[in-house]
Formats: sequence, structure tokens, C-alpha cells
Amino acid sequence: MKRSYHSKSRDTQAAETRSRILKTAKKLFQKEGFDRVTIRKLAQAAAVSMPTVYALFKSKRGVLESLIDSALPPKQFTALVDEVMYEPSPKKRMSITAKIARQIYDAEKELIDILRGASVVAPEFKELEQERERRRYERQGESVKKLMKEKALAKGLTLQKARDILWTMTGRDLYRLLVIERKWSSSAYEKWLTEALITSLLA
Repeated sequence: MKRSYHSKSRDTQAAETRSRILKTAKKLFQKEGFDRVTIRKLAQAAAVSMPTVYALFKSKRGVLESLIDSALPPKQFTALVDEVMYEPSPKKRMSITAKIARQIYDAEKELIDILRGASVVAPEFKELEQERERRRYERQGESVKKLMKEKALAKGLTLQKARDILWTMTGRDLYRLLVIERKWSSSAYEKWLTEALITSLLA
């Protein structure tokens, strides 16, 4: 029991340290820019050692990746994706797809400027972003294949073109332009995206 208690205590302490580092990193990246924040500066600001940061995140890229992943809890994201795949109505699936995009980008909203800056100055982040976009493209492919099997795609749309349209319209840049730059509400963005997906993709 004693060993189990100490193990739980260490796990709790590690989780708290990880959370503190991420909160500190977010503030520093927003204030100084991704390129100007070093692991040394992050460790000092979070009151931990540099080896602790490396042990938890491996690199500055790892810190940023963890920030992105923590924006929307994995269980919440998985539940939304499952909802898309099990919903029988193509129109409702488009609505859920728009809701997923909104929830992801709402959660990432405070990170969007950081991400844009990081992609310009940090080659390793650009690679990370490309990997994430490839995964998003592949994941959405299953949804489009389902539409094709149901003969629900708009006339003249190939599988490839439909996937490209879905991937583009649900991308972060469109959210940034409409919600952040043009000051749309998130609900207006979601409603527009739902209608645009239905019009562009469905028969």
C-alpha cells in the first residue's frame, strides 16, 4: 500500500508539473513568440529544471504539440468523431463535422497566432503541422468514402475532389479568417460551415 501511495503521489506531482510548464509555455509563446522562447527560459519561468522539461516533452516542439493536444480533450474529440461515423443522415453528419471544426478551433483560439508564428520560423513545427494535416485528411477520407457508398455525394464529385473540399473547408485558416479576422461569432461560423458543406458535397 505504501508503494502504491508513493506512486500515486509521484504521478500527481508529475501531472501538476506538466500542467504548470504548459501554462507557462503558453504565456511565454504569446508574449515573446515561439522562436524567442528557449527551453532554459521556459524552465526558469516554470520554476523547474531543464532536464525536467526535456523528460516530459523531449523538445520545444514537444511542448507546443502538447499545448495543441491539450486544447480539446482526446475523449471529447473521439466522441465527436464517433458521432459522425454512426450518424445515418448525411446532412446531420455535415452538421456534426462543422461542430467538430468549431470546437477544435475554439479550443485552439488562443494558440492560433502562436501556431502561425511557429510555422514561419520553426521548420520542425512546420513538419508537425504537415503531419497533423495529413492525419486530418486521412481521417476525413473515411467520412467521404461513406458518402460515396451511400451515393450521397453531389453529382460530378470524385472521391478525391470531395476529400479536398472537406479538408479545405474545415481547415484552421478559414476559421481564423472568419472568426478572428472578420469577428464572426463561433456559432455563425458553425452554421455557415454546415450549410456550405451540405451545398458543396451533398446531392
